[in-house]
Amino acid sequence: MTWVAAVARLRERREPGVLVTVATVRGHAPRRAGAKLLVGKTETWGSIGGGNIEAVAIDRARELNGVARPEPELMDFALNDKVTGPHGVQCCGGAVTVLLEPLPVVEAVAVFGVGHVGLELARVLARHHLDLHLVDSRPDMLTDERLGVLADAVAQIHVHHTPLLPEEVLGELPPGTHVLIMTHDHAEDAALCDAALRTDGLGSIGLIGSAAKWARFRRRLATEGGHDSAAIDRIKTPIGIPGITGKEPATIALSVAADLLRTFESARS
Repeated sequence: MTWVAAVARLRERREPGVLVTVATVRGHAPRRAGAKLLVGKTETWGSIGGGNIEAVAIDRARELNGVARPEPELMDFALNDKVTGPHGVQCCGGAVTVLLEPLPVVEAVAVFGVGHVGLELARVLARHHLDLHLVDSRPDMLTDERLGVLADAVAQIHVHHTPLLPEEVLGELPPGTHVLIMTHDHAEDAALCDAALRTDGLGSIGLIGSAAKWARFRRRLATEGGHDSAAIDRIKTPIGIPGITGKEPATIALSVAADLLRTFESARS
């Protein structure tokens, strides 16, 4: 498998990796500048020349895979018989610099309800490097023509049409997915809130709506759903940045997106 395909595989598995590239070569070296090696938690793909260079780079990449917010870094290697590395001697006669670029797991967001606000929110989130799941029970909300505004998205878009039970999508989402509930139907919203609280491994859960709507939902989640207060408190409502009171779909979407990005930052700190 090529390193390019392996990057896609790691993203699909939601596993971190480090891309190691031979940045510069002076004199003789096992590989030319541009050679690449992808290092996952337990696997590697590609090669930067083997021997001590590659083994040390893999060791460091695995360390970076365990760091919360890793930064790119350079490593220099002298290839002569006077330098003994932790994995032996390479005496090609030259010198090599390699670049280690961490590839962290991208955030995942699921928007349940792609109406006016949901579509505007998708347009904002699509400009970010994340996995974006769009879920709706109405086929006309998910047509190619309507979602054409996302054609140049940076995010990877996953569309789910669920005419009967949209809450079933919750069990298919990647671990850590942040869920935003904003469907056209309050009964559908209520079912999603209940199902989200019963789904292990989700990230944050947000619900759009008024205080009166939430008061009704909270009572139902406690009495009919059997959820305790601590569980119910996982659901954040209202969503968005406090103080932004505009009701236009684009305004609400910007507020919700900004609040969600702040959640991402808090989780990484």
